[in-house]
Amino acid sequence: MDPTIRLLKQLVSLDSVNPALVPGAAGEAVIARALADELQSAGLSVTVQEVAPGRPNVIAVLEGGISGRSLMLCGHIDTVGVARMDAPFDPRERGGRLYGRGSQDMKGGVAAMVGAARVLAESGGVSAGRLIIACVVDEEHESLGADALVTEWQADAAIVTEPTDLAIAVAHKGFEWVQVETEGRAAHGSRPLDGRDAILRMGRVLSALETLDRTLQAGPPHPLLGTASLHASLIDGGRELSSYPDRCVLQLERRTIPGERTGLAGPEVERLLDPLRAQDRDFHASSRVLFARAPYEIAADHPLPRALANAAMAVGCPSSLTGMSFWTDAAILGAAGIPSVLFGPRGAGLHSLEEWVDVASVLTCRDALVELTRAWCR
Repeated sequence: MDPTIRLLKQLVSLDSVNPALVPGAAGEAVIARALADELQSAGLSVTVQEVAPGRPNVIAVLEGGISGRSLMLCGHIDTVGVARMDAPFDPRERGGRLYGRGSQDMKGGVAAMVGAARVLAESGGVSAGRLIIACVVDEEHESLGADALVTEWQADAAIVTEPTDLAIAVAHKGFEWVQVETEGRAAHGSRPLDGRDAILRMGRVLSALETLDRTLQAGPPHPLLGTASLHASLIDGGRELSSYPDRCVLQLERRTIPGERTGLAGPEVERLLDPLRAQDRDFHASSRVLFARAPYEIAADHPLPRALANAAMAVGCPSSLTGMSFWTDAAILGAAGIPSVLFGPRGAGLHSLEEWVDVASVLTCRDALVELTRAWCR
């Protein structure tokens, strides 16, 4: 069996569900240890960066013989949860596809970049500069791993091996999470003059948000990413059927595109609440921003995507430029001054009950990364 596919199967077999998403989940400690062992056995110098208790980044370096440009290959090692999945940690290969949680998102990409490091190390390393392999935690929640990574590590360029169907992604969306709370007055359900219904009042907020979403999706699209958008994600309120609800809490997500300023979602929501407050003195609502990550874009004519396109072509994989709708750690690397693009294997089932990666594309991704490293690190 090819060593890269052997590693991929091992990684899928290891539970690395993010404990910030699923309380009590395994986290990344075991998979980080496996990757550290793999990278050490390939001859790389390995550093473990403790990001949070039991949640380590693994960073490995292959040094060139002389000074030159550096390249970072970066991928996250956590996954989302596995509720209602059938045998999520049993890597099953069928019809050229490998099934299991994390196979596409993104243990296939991690196996490709670690496999590339092994190929390079066993064939004499890099002639100049350095190759950095960064396996980071927590991308599926708040990206604590990438935040910690860039405080200690820099590179002249980076490839984030998220699944892109072997296209070169030069842009992706950002997101902002906002919470809205409407206030009511608890009362017996038979006493409408005493009660104030917080859930019905949230209905006014939802209607205004739907109007805003329609406006956003009718706006000018980004050439690779389409339009901005928002959706209501979670809602909670009420105590029992026979009582007026005294509170209702909504959490929403605003997806942002390059060109939109960071931090816009909070003020947008407040501008929707102001007229509702003005129209009804009994309407009481508050909002707060929970978390935000910026969108990302690198110029299509930057040397990095051009070099990657040439490397992919050299291994028989013509690659076009694209954008990804999901957010990635490339935004953190880019903000830290590391020009980054996304390039990873084919597959399907992101966060779904059936997830798979195309096995041949993992090897193609690996081979393209080998070619890119040889061309870049000089």
